[in-house]
Amino acid sequence: MKFYRIYIEITNICGLRCSFCPTKNLPNKTMSLDFFESIIQEAQAFTNEIACHVVGDPLTLSNLDAYLDIIHKYKMKAILTTSGYFMKKHANSTLFHPSVKQINISLNAFNKNDTAITFEQYMHPILNFCHEKIRRKKESFINLRVWNLDEVMSEKSFNLKLFELLNREFNVELELESLNPKERKGIRLGYKSVLHFDNYFEWPSLSNPNYGHGTCQGLDSHIAILANGKVVPCCLDNDGVIELGNINQKPLKNILEDSRATKMRKAFALGHCSEELCLKCDYKTRFNVK
Repeated sequence: MKFYRIYIEITNICGLRCSFCPTKNLPNKTMSLDFFESIIQEAQAFTNEIACHVVGDPLTLSNLDAYLDIIHKYKMKAILTTSGYFMKKHANSTLFHPSVKQINISLNAFNKNDTAITFEQYMHPILNFCHEKIRRKKESFINLRVWNLDEVMSEKSFNLKLFELLNREFNVELELESLNPKERKGIRLGYKSVLHFDNYFEWPSLSNPNYGHGTCQGLDSHIAILANGKVVPCCLDNDGVIELGNINQKPLKNILEDSRATKMRKAFALGHCSEELCLKCDYKTRFNVK
């Protein structure tokens, strides 16, 4: 059993309160380095790539480089996803760490928070990092994410201001009205640096409507391990509703071979959901195109 990547939530602390993210019900938790390394030792049998988040922002950790050192020690690659708000806390030696394959920066986090900094102050360290990456021709990827598109263009004002800045900084011609995620999801800004855009999505919740059956990439392309050790089938199960097991108590291999995970895989192969949370997840419609 192999996965494209495993999400390991090294911390569930984000530091912001974005309106498009779910309310976190679990208490704040950061993995110890020893616990993280023990998970990596098990995970290396199942993947070569570690995404260091579920709902937390790994850049809130001042010792992020120590976690990246562990990933590098086991010859694996890291994906970092961040709001960008805490980039100024880290030196380039961390952001350009040899283990880092890709950094995703959610730019729409800025206008969904009431922060003390200006838009220019928020973007300054992000742009500096992008320009330095392009100048150095570093092999890691940068995805500047704008996942706030909808039919009514509710974020038009913010996006126009953002695109004006990106056009000026990267000498490109981004036009908001021409973006269509169904046709294209990325525009190149520079060397291995992309503006990635998509629609808003609804996080799965037991309080959502029932969206019916379908298939999913959970337990196929990826799994996730929360900061408290809970193993879940999907990177959107931030509260561990579908707890397959806890890696504090049982080896990952055994958890993945247990009945709950096996039942889910078999059901997804038939286009069915064996779990209530999956029935109430609209994101799976992205994988069920007829």
